[in-house]
Amino acid sequence: MNFITDLSFTRNIATFPARDFQLFKKQLFSWAGNFFSCVCFDSNDYAEFHPHRRLFAAAGEIEIMPAHDGVFSSLKKFFDQQPDWLFGFFSYDLKNETEPKIFPQADSRFDGIQFPAGYFFRPKHIVEVSDDTVVIHSTENPKEIFESIVNTAVHEFSPPENKKLQHRISRSEYIKIVRAIKEHIAQGDLYEMNFCQEFFVKDISINPASLFSKLNEISPSPFSCFVKHDEKFLLCASPERFLKKERRKIFSQPMKGTIRRSEGVGESEGDKKLIEVLRNDPKERAENVMIVDLVRNDLARSAVPGSVKADELFGVYTFPQVHQMISTISATLRDDVHFVDAIKHAFPMGSMTGAPKVMAMQLIDRYEKVKRGLFSGSVGSISPEGDFDFNVVIRSLFYNASSNYLSFQTGSAITHESIPEKEYEECLLKAKAIMQALQIHEGAVNF
Repeated sequence: MNFITDLSFTRNIATFPARDFQLFKKQLFSWAGNFFSCVCFDSNDYAEFHPHRRLFAAAGEIEIMPAHDGVFSSLKKFFDQQPDWLFGFFSYDLKNETEPKIFPQADSRFDGIQFPAGYFFRPKHIVEVSDDTVVIHSTENPKEIFESIVNTAVHEFSPPENKKLQHRISRSEYIKIVRAIKEHIAQGDLYEMNFCQEFFVKDISINPASLFSKLNEISPSPFSCFVKHDEKFLLCASPERFLKKERRKIFSQPMKGTIRRSEGVGESEGDKKLIEVLRNDPKERAENVMIVDLVRNDLARSAVPGSVKADELFGVYTFPQVHQMISTISATLRDDVHFVDAIKHAFPMGSMTGAPKVMAMQLIDRYEKVKRGLFSGSVGSISPEGDFDFNVVIRSLFYNASSNYLSFQTGSAITHESIPEKEYEECLLKAKAIMQALQIHEGAVNF
């Protein structure tokens, strides 16, 4: 699909009330899904991560980034050509660009979704919602765009007829691979590795916007997003931030350490006890601190010397299905470093690879059965000032509407202390919200 480059555009801005917020955001997702490209973020009112914005969406293309010189180099040129709002994503497979000597060839493993390695666009329409106020920036008439959104029909999610969920790796094979990874750790090859597996459904027809709304209701998360590129969709309920830039400050919030929520009678007291168990678990703390050290090194490549610091260690945050251990590492970006290079220096994120990063990625290629694609990549936005915010693509459904292929991946951090059976259970715990959204129960497939 070809788009005419027009660098003389202007966006008109107007403000409108959002009287029924929950309905409006469903209409926004459905409306945006009619375009070739859309990226819609929902903070789900997690003010500690997004103090000023509830919804942030972009749809329609003024211009699409060419990627002839590699994604990161192309993105620098695309932004510098005319600083403007850009929305898009980085696939995990860009590790071949960040480490070309280690990964000189394209990954030939199976990829049922086929998102491109990276994609960014200048949007025709930008929608921001703060409190109950909608601000629309559009190359067209904002009032007409607002009316188009609020007149969009919303379809409630209907469970698909075909719900035969299959796994790429059996439980027994998964346990065997985890034991092999632990052997690498015992031999000193690495300290930690994030090992993932794919679950998938073939020949399935869904309404992506309505399924995303369902997933977003079951598992509201601070970095949720709905992404469309051509006939490919990402339905993401991510609780994790990869990297954010505000003026010269950059910071990352790696998430390592997971425990279930309490259920039934005494839920509140049960959660308090589980939080303390997670906070004081030696294995979970060890996982977290190893990734903190890795992220510190990644940020140091772009930072003013001496500016890298851990603002928070072992913070425990509560989400609908799980409690998560999150740390925050910040730094001051050097004046001679382009913000795109700061992203490249930290990509892929350490929480989804392991430590040391390069060896972990090599073993990921050896032991995982499919390409990760956009899974464990990142979706985000870049402002005209060069500020940005990018998530980690986890807890996500992927759908290719042209082939009717639906997929999701889950993983966990493997360390010397890992018990393979418990790591498998953690994968299923992280898949819980996705399976609820699809109305698939564990008994529906031989796990």
